[in-house]
Amino acid sequence: MTLGPHWKAPPFPPAKVLDGRYCRVEPIDPARHLDDIWAANQGHDQIWEWMPAQPPKDRAGYRDLLAMMAGKPGIVPFAVIDKADGKAKGHLWLMEIRPEHGVFEVGYITYSPSLQKTRVATEAIYLCGDYGFSLGYRRFEWKCNNLNGPSKRAALRFGFQYEGLFRQHMVVKGKNRDTAWFSILDSEWPVRAQGFKRWLAPENFDAAGQQKLSLTAFNQPAGQAGGNALRRASLADIPAILALKNAAYTPNESIIGVPSLPRIADYTQVVAEHEAWLVEGDAGLEAALVLDIEPEDFTIWSVAVAPEAAGRKLGSTLITFAEERARALGYKSVHLYTHAKLTQRIGWYERLGFVVTHHEDLADRRLTHMRKIF
Repeated sequence: MTLGPHWKAPPFPPAKVLDGRYCRVEPIDPARHLDDIWAANQGHDQIWEWMPAQPPKDRAGYRDLLAMMAGKPGIVPFAVIDKADGKAKGHLWLMEIRPEHGVFEVGYITYSPSLQKTRVATEAIYLCGDYGFSLGYRRFEWKCNNLNGPSKRAALRFGFQYEGLFRQHMVVKGKNRDTAWFSILDSEWPVRAQGFKRWLAPENFDAAGQQKLSLTAFNQPAGQAGGNALRRASLADIPAILALKNAAYTPNESIIGVPSLPRIADYTQVVAEHEAWLVEGDAGLEAALVLDIEPEDFTIWSVAVAPEAAGRKLGSTLITFAEERARALGYKSVHLYTHAKLTQRIGWYERLGFVVTHHEDLADRRLTHMRKIF
């Protein structure tokens, strides 16, 4: 792949505070963070099992470790602050930073038991990724010992893609380390960021702070429907999506007399803010489904099938997949709308179980809204 003419190597990430809803990620300052981190981590030697360092034996040893981090060239070490009480409860690094290639990694993640499996822990990873990509980096890496099952599961939960195993990659604490590699690319990050934000939203948690839906559910990368494999779109898919939308929607415009909304949309925004699902065949993209998922409603925003794939019931397959996706995310109904002049399309939706709920008059068109209740 040839890089665009405007790409240039990003700067080395300046050490700065990354502020989130639940946490604050601050450049490590041993004088300021030592007491909180030592209080949170002392006596929990198990958190160092997969680290290259041995557990600090005392406060002075931990101070030396934090001082090493703060002074080590080539990394950006952060303390993770829980906003609930303002205390530092762990630390991590931006590391393996290669600006000339646009690559950065999050690693050396050392979370106290009080931080593990919390919104704070997850948001810290999101803030690191968002920071690196905002600077222009192309690739976000996660690496771990292949024996470290929790770390591998966390990588997949966060939306990293497994790339392979580097055998006999390192010797750590006198033992062989086979290293599992994971990554998120810049073209994939808007979709992953969407998943993080949806999971971190306050409405995704009950009064006791328990999640309603998992981050894995929001980050689902693939699915099956009617014997067809579906995958989530990324920004790299936009040219193929645009070509499909033009082929699928242009014929309707002779009926409705105006451009179809899905054909003229900004698909950089669509892919980043909605769920776009694709069906591919030997000849390329065959169908695309876009879901507009808001806390109060689940909308099928568009369904498009390539003319050459007509007759295979891909449209109804995508509708079925959308309904299954809605149920999985806890919705009780699915909403859609189409131009009021597309009476054949409206009849098709009715045969699939949708009922007209109302009409909406816009400046240049009338929309028919429909809903299917499960």
